Amino acid sequence: MDKLRVDKWLWAARFFKTRGVALEAVKGGKVELNGHKPKPSKTLSVGDKLKITQPHRQIEVTVLVVSDKRGSAEQAQTLYQLDSEVLNQRKPTADMALVGYREKGAGRPTKRDRRSIDKLGF
Repeated sequence: MDKLRVDKWLWAARFFKTRGVALEAVKGGKVELNGHKPKPSKTLSVGDKLKITQPHRQIEVTVLVVSDKRGSAEQAQTLYQLDSEVLNQRKPTADMALVGYREKGAGRPTKRDRRSIDKLGF
């Protein structure tokens, strides 16, 4: 096999959990193939460069092997060469509070905090 759809390869290389998620990432412009935003059906071959943006990181890889079989993580790492990886370590935004995140010490006390307050006698 010398050519394969971008979304199928991303799934086989374990960058995305399902093909549907890989498809949405390509459609959403989160993947660049050789500096261009491809359609999900665009074929890639050995030597192509991909830039993949995920919520927690941005990586650049070079395709070494084209395979449509999803195997173990060790097998998936043989499909590509990692050129660079940038981890996103940004501070949580205000809209993350809607998801359940809060700064330590902010908001209602936890059960442990309440017990320590009760021990003090307040």
